Amino acid sequence: MADWTPKLVALDIDGTLLSWVDGQTEDYETISEPVHDAVHRALDAGAHIVLSSGRSPHGMTGIADLLHIPREDADRLWVVASNGAVVFRYPPMEVVHEETFDAAPAVAAVLEHHPHALVAVEERTVGGYRVNRVFPEGELSGEQLITSVDDIVGEPVSRVIIRDPEATAEDFIELAARLGLHGTDYVVGWTAWMDLSPVGVSKASGLEHVCDKIGLGAADVLAIGDGRNDIEMLRWAGRGVAMGQAVEEVRAAADDVTAPVHEDGAAVEMSRWFPPAGG
Repeated sequence: MADWTPKLVALDIDGTLLSWVDGQTEDYETISEPVHDAVHRALDAGAHIVLSSGRSPHGMTGIADLLHIPREDADRLWVVASNGAVVFRYPPMEVVHEETFDAAPAVAAVLEHHPHALVAVEERTVGGYRVNRVFPEGELSGEQLITSVDDIVGEPVSRVIIRDPEATAEDFIELAARLGLHGTDYVVGWTAWMDLSPVGVSKASGLEHVCDKIGLGAADVLAIGDGRNDIEMLRWAGRGVAMGQAVEEVRAAADDVTAPVHEDGAAVEMSRWFPPAGG
């Protein structure tokens, strides 16, 4: 790839742009100077920056603001949210593509084994979530509206979060494999946190939608991420790079591994292609 330069840089947020501190709130969201500067060197070189996260849309716009993108007089950002189920432009936020599904059977199957689990779906009108019970502090952004599970998944949704603070990530991985969750895709996070999404929907499918709109292809994309929900994106991109703290399953899906988030691994990787002046 000696003569290759990314035309689009897809960046995960938590664990890639931001360090995660257990129990942190939005007030702790900060972008390090090396990461901020690397993003702007990529923009200077004409590359597109696309935030690509499992977060819901309202949890992503503040990160764009911290990065000071889009720049004044530049086109609006393309953003891939909800693990690819929602693609929007910003600012102002305008959802331009959304995939939904009937999550009720999968949620019922998981709750049969984890009856005390927390369930949430995005409630975009209030910038928060409908939840069956309140999530641990700092885990969801925005208002949490207490709602019955039947009403939460009573109509098609783009993503469902299931969280069991008393279980482990391994518990959820084993359960999902055992259940099969027909008609639904899933990804398990660092903890007992499961995102349910429509079949075939991932950050990769969301990015493919963006690329189709701006005339690029997967071969033009540098993608950087750290979680299991980044695996499809890392495999799909022309160059997929895992953060240094990623689990082995994620590292194995990537073309390369950069430094961990607390060592600004995203900036280290971007600087290979967009070096500082004199670098």
